[in-house]
Parts: sequence; C-alpha cells; structure tokens
Amino acid sequence: MLTATRRLPFSPDAPDAITEAAALIRAGALVAVPTETVYGLAADATDAAAVARIYEAKGRPSFNPLIVHVPDMAAADALADLGETGRLLAHRFWPGPLTIVAPLRAGAPIASLVTAGLSTVALRVPAHPAMQALLAACGRPLAAPSANASGTISPTRADHVLRSLDGRIALVLDAGATGLGLESTIVGVTGVGATDGTLRLLRPGPITPEALTAATGLPVSTTDNGSIEAPGQLASHYAPAHPVRLGATEARPGEWLIGFGPVAGDRTLSPSGDLVEAAAALFDALHEADMSARAGIAVAPIPEEGLGLAINDRLHRAAAPRD
Repeated sequence: MLTATRRLPFSPDAPDAITEAAALIRAGALVAVPTETVYGLAADATDAAAVARIYEAKGRPSFNPLIVHVPDMAAADALADLGETGRLLAHRFWPGPLTIVAPLRAGAPIASLVTAGLSTVALRVPAHPAMQALLAACGRPLAAPSANASGTISPTRADHVLRSLDGRIALVLDAGATGLGLESTIVGVTGVGATDGTLRLLRPGPITPEALTAATGLPVSTTDNGSIEAPGQLASHYAPAHPVRLGATEARPGEWLIGFGPVAGDRTLSPSGDLVEAAAALFDALHEADMSARAGIAVAPIPEEGLGLAINDRLHRAAAPRD
C-alpha cells in the first residue's frame, strides 16, 4: 500500500500535472482523473498488471468488465467492430457520456482482464479536457472505472476519491466537481452492422433511451438477461454505508433526508424538480448524507422518466440488500 495519495490541481493552462500523471500511467500506476460524468481510476488498458491493480485497489470482482477510454472514434474503431449502428451513435454522442459495447477486434491490444473474458469491449470517448489531455499524453487506451472502492458511492469530487482510495493509488487530478454527476449510459447493439438491430440499454445514464432512438431510429430494449455484460449491473452498487429508504416524503427519526421538488430535505437535489440538476447533485448528496451522524438515509421520490430513469437506477442499487 502507498503511504498517501498525491493530489494535484488540473488546469488546461498548467500541463505539469498531466505530464506527471502520464508518466505514472506508463509506469503501470493508477491515477484518478475527472471526466464529465464522475472521476475515473485510469490505468493502461494494454498492461495486464496495471489493470489488475485497478481491481485490487477497488476490491472489484474480476467478472465485472471495465470501460476503455479512447481519444476519438478512429481509436475506438481500431479496437472494436462498431458496425453501422455503433458509428451512428458515436457520430452523434462522442465525445460525451455514452459507452458503446461492441465486438472486440481480433488482435486488439487490450488486456483480457479489461473485458472480463468477454468477446466484447466497452468503449467511450470522453469530453472532459483532463481525460482527453491524459489520453493524448499517454498515447494509449485507458481503462477507467469510477475512482472509488467497489460498490460504494461514485465520486464526483477529488475528496470523494480520497475518501475510499487514499493510500491505494498514486495520484488524483483535482478539477473540482464533475458536470453531469452520473456515469455514462452504456448501450450494446445486437445485430451489429444491421439496420434492423435493437439497441440494448445495459446501464441508464445521461443519454436517455429516447435520445438513442432519435439518433438511430432503432428501439431500445431494457431486458436484463441476468449476466454481467457491462459495468454498473450488480444488484447492489453505488451503496452508502448507511441503509437507504426510497420514496420518502419526510424523514423518520434518525434519517438524513435527500429532497427533490416539493419534498424539502437536509439537502435537496433540485427544489424546482429539474432532473439534470438532480443528477449532477445525486452522488454528492449521498456522500454528504453518508458522512452525517444519522443512522439512515431517506430519498424523496424521483419521476421515472427521462434522466429520472438513470437516477432511479442508481438509487435502487444503492438501496438494494447487500450480500
């Protein structure tokens, strides 16, 4: 274990932090880096030992695959067969908070631990300047799950990263709070290359099913086949240490209430009921509630529509019974 995790501020005008982070990545170390969704824990996706350190630092099950971040669609196409539908999605939503699961190309230099032995790989082109700068400086694809201990609340600030990973990783690049606050939407394509395929929503996120259909003309299936095909599919995930009660209109004794819309709480995700504002605040509010002296966490009802689908997905997994 490392003695402490270093913390360096990121600024596009101060490249020294990226230079140091890239040197650590090339040496096989782990670096937490902000994206537009949450902070990611980056390692060289072509280095099996480095990828193994991600699983070790997070305590992540080895059957749970990782997302590979690349700088552009050309780099993604070199690693996977995106097909016609995948390219449509990439042109519309990259760079941005969409992860596409597509067949791994033969000979692609991705460590097998990244895909958890599957024949597919999850790819994303991030929009955040810190991750883009790190990709450019490293010159290689980066595996980067959320930068937190496995199963705990995802990090939207450097402080959240250090809360569970301090001493387990080399460096965190601090660029303040992330913008979107929820992990990327993950979509798989059945019948890759076919115009009559079906999009499979493997994890809800900032890109809604309606937006996916509008971009491709294809229906979106949310059917769960029971297997782990992408990150974020474990039944219990994003979980605080305190128990979580959903659909609360008021706090019970000993609960810290996260409000929404007309339900005021100790902290409110959005007084006006704005789902974009609520998504950006969700994990930060869960961290704040979990660090309180209260014994439990209550969360106000969130509409099951648009971005509310992704918010409720995270909340239901946070509230799920734990093994």
